[in-house]
Amino acid sequence: MAMDNNSQHNILKGYNMLLYFAGSMIMYEPSEECVVDFWNNGILKNLPVTSTNPTFIKAASQLRESCYDKTTTGKIIREDYFRLFARQEQPLAPAFESVYKGNGHAPGFKMEQVTEFYNAYGWDARMRNKIKDDHLGLELLFLTTMVEKYLEFDDDACRKEMSSEIRRFIDNHIFSWIHKWNNKIQNESNTLCYKGIGTLILACSEDIFSILNGQTASPASDKIKN
Repeated sequence: MAMDNNSQHNILKGYNMLLYFAGSMIMYEPSEECVVDFWNNGILKNLPVTSTNPTFIKAASQLRESCYDKTTTGKIIREDYFRLFARQEQPLAPAFESVYKGNGHAPGFKMEQVTEFYNAYGWDARMRNKIKDDHLGLELLFLTTMVEKYLEFDDDACRKEMSSEIRRFIDNHIFSWIHKWNNKIQNESNTLCYKGIGTLILACSEDIFSILNGQTASPASDKIKN
């Protein structure tokens, strides 16, 4: 059954909420308040969308299990954050596209510079002054901004063009390296929290791409109501 515009709008809003959460967890040291809200209070037990995508199902399972894990504490989550992303010596799962780009592609593959993509849209997020443009957290923030723009358009031609641009961005700057990064997360993380976040980022990217690729069936259903 085809997805109507209202359902698509709600579903994409749900994915944006998840990407805001996941992006902040890899860009900033998790605060105690964040841990209490998302894990101890069980917010992650009920995600704003559901999906038949096996990657999303795995992510939801990992995040739900992390809520019941007795080792899920602010201290342990923050320690995992520093091990994976922020320690001064080589982090175990650096979240920069430049670390992985080109790997696994055919000879002659050229990756479009993410900075050029940002600049083409006049995107001037304040975080661009504090972190390199190819950080995954910044790329996810840009992706959510593009999705928001898509949702604002009433004109079908504009929506079609923005849909194409979102898929181009995901293809060039997410899919080109996110599997390798997520494999590092799954192998190196000491917490189900970050394993779930890594899988969630991959799953949300896959589902947004599928929804905007003109599929006749939705990979997801929404829980968000207007």
